[in-house]
Amino acid sequence: MRAEIQSHVDAIEKSLNLLAQRMDRETAPHRLEEFNARVEDPGLWDDPDAAQKLMRDRQMLVDAMQNYDSIQQELSDNIELIELGEMEDDAEVVSEAEAALTALQIKAAQKELEALLDGEADANDTFLEINAGAGGTESCDWANMLARMYVRWAEKKGYKVELQAEQSGDEAGIKSAAYKISGHNAYGWLKSESGVHRLVRISPFDSAAKRHTSFTSVKVYPVVDDNIEIEVNPADIRIDTYRSSGAGGQHVNTTDSAVRITHHPTGIVVTSSEKSQHQNRDIAMKALKSRLYQIELDKRSALVNEAHENAGDAGWGNQIRSYVLQPYQMVKDLRTQYETSDTKGVLDGDLDGLMGATLALDMSGKGRAE
Repeated sequence: MRAEIQSHVDAIEKSLNLLAQRMDRETAPHRLEEFNARVEDPGLWDDPDAAQKLMRDRQMLVDAMQNYDSIQQELSDNIELIELGEMEDDAEVVSEAEAALTALQIKAAQKELEALLDGEADANDTFLEINAGAGGTESCDWANMLARMYVRWAEKKGYKVELQAEQSGDEAGIKSAAYKISGHNAYGWLKSESGVHRLVRISPFDSAAKRHTSFTSVKVYPVVDDNIEIEVNPADIRIDTYRSSGAGGQHVNTTDSAVRITHHPTGIVVTSSEKSQHQNRDIAMKALKSRLYQIELDKRSALVNEAHENAGDAGWGNQIRSYVLQPYQMVKDLRTQYETSDTKGVLDGDLDGLMGATLALDMSGKGRAE
């Protein structure tokens, strides 16, 4: 086989090896037999929560095995086609099989990334908070750009996006926004985005066309489902109602029923500004529990905990990623050193490469290239 074809084969085989390691390929059939035996137990649903967890774990294993087998079979089939085409000097068959290998390499790399999303809350929906840093209009505009970037990313994934609260900037953009993003592995993908994001560009608000640096912080928390128990002492919280300060329009509600919950022991403040005050209380309480749960997750993970401790305020020295639009174009993640010159693509929601590099780093302490 030509060197180019062999490089595709090598990359796919590497992804297969990693997929096999993640699911423990040798023991997978035996574990599936155990799952199937427990599913047939007549008393399984006596404990609905345990039953649901069992069914989810079983389905994850089934999916992992099917993905591995499918990729392995496609690889084998296309290698045979290429060998046959080369033996018969049929360039068209070789070309078609090579194109199929190229597509399979992309698919295998994607499944490899998804296999990293097996943390306790990775499959959950997520809350996403965006807060403009110091810098006035510049930072508010940058916060708005980031909100658009994440909404577009979520839409490309087929996720549902709900705006929970928003505070408009004085002249442009937003001071803050909170979203709930729903879909399989929403938290697992987005958790790597927590931190300070730095933008360098020629300011559209500066008549002298000078270069400006802006900072915005992003925080991500898993939506706590019924399988995760988080207790909140009523004596530890204060609930206030107020008029929403959003600008109104298509994405923002302006009502008198907005709710703010302050958690005194941690200083956490969450808000919601839907139309119903009862609904706002429920949404805000879920957001608070998610924040508290995230704190527990951070305590369990030294790497994540270090990242959160180093996040600090939205300013110099605390950023996880830089977006440079002038004098050159580059987006670089400072944790993984992953970089791309496709700034337009990133700001339009093409984030999987950046997220995937961080996921791999979280798992191994090394970048994916390593």
